[in-house]
Amino acid sequence: MAEQSTLQNPPPSDRKIRVAVIGASGYTGGEVIRLLLNHPHVELAFLSAERAAGKQVGAVHPWLRNHPRLTGIKLRPLDQLGEVDVAITCLPTGALPERLPQIADRAKYVLNLAGDFRLDNPQERAKHYPASVAHPPADDFLYFVPDLSESLPEGRFINLPGCMAVATVYALYPLFADGLVEPDVVVDAKTGSTGGGRGGSEQPAERSGNFRVHKLHGHRHLPEITQALTHFTGTAPELRFSTHSLDVPRGILISAYSRLKEGVSPLDVKRAYAKAYTGKAFVRVRPSPKAPQDFPMLKAVVGSNIAEVAVSVDGDQCVSIAAIDNLIKGAAGQAVQAMNLALGYTEWTGLSCAAVAP
Repeated sequence: MAEQSTLQNPPPSDRKIRVAVIGASGYTGGEVIRLLLNHPHVELAFLSAERAAGKQVGAVHPWLRNHPRLTGIKLRPLDQLGEVDVAITCLPTGALPERLPQIADRAKYVLNLAGDFRLDNPQERAKHYPASVAHPPADDFLYFVPDLSESLPEGRFINLPGCMAVATVYALYPLFADGLVEPDVVVDAKTGSTGGGRGGSEQPAERSGNFRVHKLHGHRHLPEITQALTHFTGTAPELRFSTHSLDVPRGILISAYSRLKEGVSPLDVKRAYAKAYTGKAFVRVRPSPKAPQDFPMLKAVVGSNIAEVAVSVDGDQCVSIAAIDNLIKGAAGQAVQAMNLALGYTEWTGLSCAAVAP
């Protein structure tokens, strides 16, 4: 997880960047395509999907079929991948490790949205991502959190965080960075249905009008959150992390419950969040929220690359809230954000700060 410098030798600024989307038939892949279609410096050079190979993109993602830049573009098998500047991999967990040598041979840089190489601990990696142990990469993937990492790590392979993990990190980072809370924290994470991917087996009739437990113990994002907060703050939290399923297509809401250390005031907490996120392009702190609509909520972020955060203190009890769109700020948007930083473009190029509602 070392942070050193931006990616080296970016393509010349006088031509468009050739980008491949690997795993383009899933929800995340479709969202990457949607964002890149409106990116002024990108040529969509290759879109891969094995089972959907040969199909028009608009047939797989009907919400994209009316974009004029997609006319005639088809999904293709990975073995047809030619040389590209950047490959954004959106494959299901476990699919990338075996395919990585082929991708790495033809892409100058790989930005990975799957979880296979996020964890440093080999035991945790074997438990949650066994394929990454069976097929380790020749070069390490380096972990990058937009808006927190000071710079992109040097190297060709960049791993981006998981959606619930990054939302939790945004919620808690200022507290641990300034040493304001005890290490024991309870995190309640709620996610929309697209968090399970397009291949999920849950019937819509079972999710509609329902609110249920997803996973109470052992979620694979837990070691990632612990790893990231320890790296960025120097303090290892003791997290209890549970997830629940919301009856919405997209969006994540995090509620994190912590206890302030003795002598820490509400003003200390407020200053910590302001210091952490002032000047950050896509993390917005809600100022002094009191009414329910003042706090982070899904309708304020869905459709955007924004993470909203807020914190409320009562005595020594602290509640941190974060809301993101899991497909954008939790996945496709952060990949585009990292690509922009890597190649010297303005950070928000091709990314929206406005939500879509109602």
